[in-house]
Amino acid sequence: MPVIETIGVSKVFNSGERNEVKALTDISLTIEAGECVLLSGPSGSGKSTLLSILACLAKPTEGAYYCLGEQVSRWPEKFLTRFRRQHIGVVFQQFHLIRGLTVRANIAVPLIPYGLSHNSLKKAVEKAAESAGILHKIESPIEKLSGGEQQRVAIARALAANPTIVFADEPTAHLDSHTAAAILDVFTSLKKGGKTIIVTSHDPLMQQHRIIDNKLTLKDGQLFSNT
Repeated sequence: MPVIETIGVSKVFNSGERNEVKALTDISLTIEAGECVLLSGPSGSGKSTLLSILACLAKPTEGAYYCLGEQVSRWPEKFLTRFRRQHIGVVFQQFHLIRGLTVRANIAVPLIPYGLSHNSLKKAVEKAAESAGILHKIESPIEKLSGGEQQRVAIARALAANPTIVFADEPTAHLDSHTAAAILDVFTSLKKGGKTIIVTSHDPLMQQHRIIDNKLTLKDGQLFSNT
């Protein structure tokens, strides 16, 4: 059974209005456990919209989405929230880190609803920080970190709850080639550890990297290549 499967998924914004936008049209795809899949395509092609649907952050207008064998596209938000918390980690392009808090506190944010003991929380946060290569900065304020270091914190936060699937939106954008290569090493380790990874990227380093098992290319909201 695929980890992810979409059947005829479409997404329309402002349906029936003068400013209606058809962001995705009839997307059908499958992703197997342990794969690293790249969503590519020009700006406005629908990559981020598809990533949001696959990460259970948005629902399709039409079609069905199955994640880990569940038809999550039919679920109300309260069940989706619980499902995301248990199975999905997201690395946002804009990081969404909280200024004024330390690396440790930022990584701990998604774990707050679990009500973990102090020791369990400490271990989970430090394990995620180590996996992302940012443990040495764990007590540093976010605003004192470089862009690459903040990217590592964003990755660590996505890993804190030990998700089954990791989504990353342009994870090497705006990073120099050396820092981008270091971030790719983190994703390589995640893949070796059995994580299923879905990324969007324009970065040639990512597009040509050995961890990519499959490339799904979007244009004008349609999937026209699956190689």
